[in-house]
Amino acid sequence: MRLEPYLRVDDTPFSARRADIEGAHGPPRRIEPNAVGLTALDYGHVVFRFQDRTGRLEEVTRRAPVLYLLSDDGVADVPFTALADYLRKHDARAFARGGFLVSPRYGLAFVPAEPDWVTALAAHCVDTWRRLGQGAAG
Repeated sequence: MRLEPYLRVDDTPFSARRADIEGAHGPPRRIEPNAVGLTALDYGHVVFRFQDRTGRLEEVTRRAPVLYLLSDDGVADVPFTALADYLRKHDARAFARGGFLVSPRYGLAFVPAEPDWVTALAAHCVDTWRRLGQGAAG
């Protein structure tokens, strides 16, 4: 996975609309709405989630045995097995939520103990992740 935080995932910019994705990838294997107002276009190797209300691209999830990260501090090739340690070292604002490690600096979320799926986030999504699970716990 090649990630320019908040800008693009591989060749897909976060400005892409659903029609752009379907034009580039064809019909998805599955289309799944969820309880938080997102609709997922599942292609098996990659999942694009769009906000139902506005149609904007919110998340892109794909396998990332190695994350090719382009950021303001340069380029890094980070193996998934080293990603948690890399984020803890390079993103002081990283936080855990629901088993995920979320990086505001790099705009991504993943479960360190699971296989190598990484979710790239649109910029406005980090606050939503931060609020998850806080209502009941205070």
